[in-house]
Amino acid sequence: MTDVEKYLINIPKDKQRAQARQLDGLFRRVTVWEPRLISNRMIGYGSYDYTYESGRSGTALATGFSVQASKFSIYIMPGYANFGSIMNRLGKHKMAKSCCYINKLEDIDLDVLAELIRAGLDDLGKRWPITPT
Repeated sequence: MTDVEKYLINIPKDKQRAQARQLDGLFRRVTVWEPRLISNRMIGYGSYDYTYESGRSGTALATGFSVQASKFSIYIMPGYANFGSIMNRLGKHKMAKSCCYINKLEDIDLDVLAELIRAGLDDLGKRWPITPT
């Protein structure tokens, strides 16, 4: 059993566990990559190495999600592009710089979420090479 499978099994709420599995399936279809568990709390698909002009560098997940107590965080990295036309069609969500928060999957259009994931990866790939997982 992988770390991701263990993480998903241990989500305490049945509905949230089922929806996390649904998100995992969606991310796998869109990215065609296997997930990996990051910091015991995020499921990531792909990664990229970055170096900023300041000299700061590191490795980050290319896209993914995490399960919070009452919501899901969807990571669209690195958050530089304006995806307003997609976000307007997504459904009920809240935005941060590189992620959006969704309370439950019934609140959003999953086809639009798939479009957002692909757009985020396409944008990221223009800035940094992405390594599949």
